[in-house]
Amino acid sequence: MRALFFAALTMVALPTMAEKLTIERIFDGGNLAGAAPRGLEISPDGSRVTFLRARPDDQFQLDLWEYQLKDNKTRLLVDSKKLEPNGEQLSDAEKARRERERTAGLHGIVSYQWSPDGKQLLIPINGKLYVVALATPDAAPTQLDTGDNVIDPKISPKGRYVSYVRDQNLWVIDLTTGEAKQLTHDGGGTVHNGEAEFVAQEEMDRSTGYWWAPDDSAIAFERYDEAKVPVTKRTELFADHTDVVDQHYPAAGAANVAVKLGLVSPGGGQPRWIDLGKDADIYLTRVNWLPDGKRLTYQRMPRSQQKLDLRLVDAKTLAQRTLLTETSDTWINLNNDLTFLRDGKSFLWGSERSGYHHLYLYGLDGTLKHAVSEGDWPIDGLLAVNEHTGTVFVASNKDAVPEKQIYALKLDGSNAKAPARVSQGAGTHAATFAPDGSFYLDNFSSVDTPPQVSLHKADGSLVTWIEPNKLDEKHPFWPFRDSLIKPEFGTLKAADGQTLYYRLYKPAGFDPAKKYPVFDTYYGGPHAQMVSNLWGDYFNQYMANQGFVVFTLDNRGMARRGRQFENAIYQQLGAAEVDDQLVGIRWLKSQSWVDGKHVGVFGWSYGGYMTTMMLAKASDELAGGVAVAPVTNWRLYDTFYTERYLGRPQDNDAGYTRSSPMAWLDGLTSKLYLVHGMADDNVLFLNSTELMAELQKRGTQFQFMAYPGAKHGLNLPGQRSHVYHLIENFFQQQVKGAAAPVPVAPKPVVQPAAATTR
Repeated sequence: MRALFFAALTMVALPTMAEKLTIERIFDGGNLAGAAPRGLEISPDGSRVTFLRARPDDQFQLDLWEYQLKDNKTRLLVDSKKLEPNGEQLSDAEKARRERERTAGLHGIVSYQWSPDGKQLLIPINGKLYVVALATPDAAPTQLDTGDNVIDPKISPKGRYVSYVRDQNLWVIDLTTGEAKQLTHDGGGTVHNGEAEFVAQEEMDRSTGYWWAPDDSAIAFERYDEAKVPVTKRTELFADHTDVVDQHYPAAGAANVAVKLGLVSPGGGQPRWIDLGKDADIYLTRVNWLPDGKRLTYQRMPRSQQKLDLRLVDAKTLAQRTLLTETSDTWINLNNDLTFLRDGKSFLWGSERSGYHHLYLYGLDGTLKHAVSEGDWPIDGLLAVNEHTGTVFVASNKDAVPEKQIYALKLDGSNAKAPARVSQGAGTHAATFAPDGSFYLDNFSSVDTPPQVSLHKADGSLVTWIEPNKLDEKHPFWPFRDSLIKPEFGTLKAADGQTLYYRLYKPAGFDPAKKYPVFDTYYGGPHAQMVSNLWGDYFNQYMANQGFVVFTLDNRGMARRGRQFENAIYQQLGAAEVDDQLVGIRWLKSQSWVDGKHVGVFGWSYGGYMTTMMLAKASDELAGGVAVAPVTNWRLYDTFYTERYLGRPQDNDAGYTRSSPMAWLDGLTSKLYLVHGMADDNVLFLNSTELMAELQKRGTQFQFMAYPGAKHGLNLPGQRSHVYHLIENFFQQQVKGAAAPVPVAPKPVVQPAAATTR
């Protein structure tokens, strides 16, 4: 679901007059990216590509499509509205999962799964499960008898079973008999079987709590009990009612869930429990089976997150041993780069031990053989392994930091320092490889190229287009193409000499003799990169067209730059990040075409936190800022994320205090607009109420907007358009100093013609 996209920009004859891009068009008027697929999958037999595509009349409702390689034809495979014509009524558990996976704003078919033999597709929708038999193209999908409100469904590796979680227990259906069987029985209350706990979903990039053996012989599953996790009484304020939610929220320094790892047969029987060690206060971060189905591994991390053990378990005897251990003086970043090779003797492992994320080849006895990648550059992750040719494919920004390219490495380590670049074209390539690594889908975009999907051989040569998505008169962005401003990329130096990358949009009709106000927007937090060469930066384009210099800088602590760059935030947040952002702002002010008295900042989530810190520490540099859903007190945020950087509050009280804007509010003299969703279960609304109370006590004036019923992403109808109008108005009135606009009712949005389907 995180795929990005690619290709060449094609321009055709211009119509007489181009339209102006509006906020309503960006957020409520349909998909401006065009026929951009998501959820790309290659069928097990390699004969077709399946993907999800938004409906022409609703950019948030997804249907399932397929592309047949033999005849180069694209067709609608499953119409989501035919499955659920009356809309969706999701369970609270499914709503929470989607919030964690950042798909809360989507509906229809948001996920699907191939059967291993390539003959069926499993589609969950509205808490129900449907099977599509591909041998009969026009046959209606068959609904499985699972009951309602099931979550995390999977087809077993051999295709005999469908598994799922219902009512906090693990279930399977035998597809040969249609019989449903409950595998765990103590789920309920604070006990969950087969589910990933909150911090696993939100912070560990692990959305599942169970794992099938490759031969269908067993399921490894997580059982967690949140009885000792403190309960936060969270008031969710909606437009027409109020809910009081008792949420087990593991705030920094508080208790985490108690976790166990079990094995159970799909035929039923008592679970067998794997010994996770004497230390009960641990994180179960990953579980992986070996190809033979007789052994599995799990990754175990203590509360400090400075050590990670990879443990190998015999599935029959439960005997286990440590294959390897990673350690760090700061923290260990998790990754998904563990692949066991078919030779049964070795595996690939991702590690940042050199200071950069690289791959290493190990023997199953735990002996390091050699590095597969090496150098002062990081890989983003392992994409595929072609054992026949001895080739390993990875993604990286080795050649250009704002980009993502595909590279080929030799399994024997012979080109570890100089991988062969496979992808072409400056921008962002997201690859989906066939299981054997013989070919791949390239999902590409750049700042001036909408998302495009093409099929390539393993050497990068083009086989065919899946979705060229040309920016021509049929494309939804075509009417606005004249407003497209190509950004400039550049670098500055942090105080410690490290390189900081920025992206800059100069205003429409830029005149170097004039002075312009600045819209400075950022994220600033770990595990993210904002200065990227990719499509879809619509609101920043919009602000540049309103006469603002639009600036984004990636500060130390952010991703894809190596550990020295990240480690600057250890033990105190909001220090190195603010320092680096000020480097960017002071550089801007040194430019003759920048109006230094009219510089404002905007951020969301960690970026919202950054706005509060920037205004508190550097109001003398800023006219004002907008903070959406900010963390203002790290003691209120979750254990896994916060303690990774700050440790426990009990052990680093000063670090927590100095990482909060509360410690610096004497300096907050510029204008602040604070925004928060009133049902946010990630960055709790309490963060903003604490800040409001403190500002009021001090007599500090500020503006505030609350969104009834809104979670962290403000995804309820109309909220996105509303908040971005709020942001623009603040910058026009408070930063740029323009007169307040006369309120007018927005014009109805007319959906432009979508790109034709094939």
